Amino acid sequence: MKKLYRSEHSKMLAGVCGGLGDYFNVDPTLIRLAWVVITIFPSCGFGLLAYIIAAIVVPVESRVH
Repeated sequence: MKKLYRSEHSKMLAGVCGGLGDYFNVDPTLIRLAWVVITIFPSCGFGLLAYIIAAIVVPVESRVH
């Protein structure tokens, strides 16, 4: 069973997008770009709040293994 975690090897800030990329088997760069678009355009900062919450809630990869 797959588990969502913050990536230690593919991280830029907190590793949230890297972890999502590993979980969904997608390039983390695509997730980062989508996150930037969500943050800037339609939701007026909702993406930033969601990233902060995910960085707090999602465990770090090294703590999982």
